[in-house]
Amino acid sequence: MAKTLEMQFKNEDGKTTTISIENPIEPVDAGAVSAAMDLIVSTNVFLTPGGAIVEKKGARVVERNVATVEM
Repeated sequence: MAKTLEMQFKNEDGKTTTISIENPIEPVDAGAVSAAMDLIVSTNVFLTPGGAIVEKKGARVVERNVATVEM
């Protein structure tokens, strides 16, 4: 099972943009994620097609299962 940490932000256009990190360290530390997101917002490190990231929206861990269909 592949897991991804998705950090969601709002940009200057008010649209949601996501930064994904594959195989996050578990258990995910909510405080560390929040601090990292604050740093991303405050430093303008990423520029999106809708402008700079201006606000945290949320974070989630997504788990994906892939099953091959035998033919």
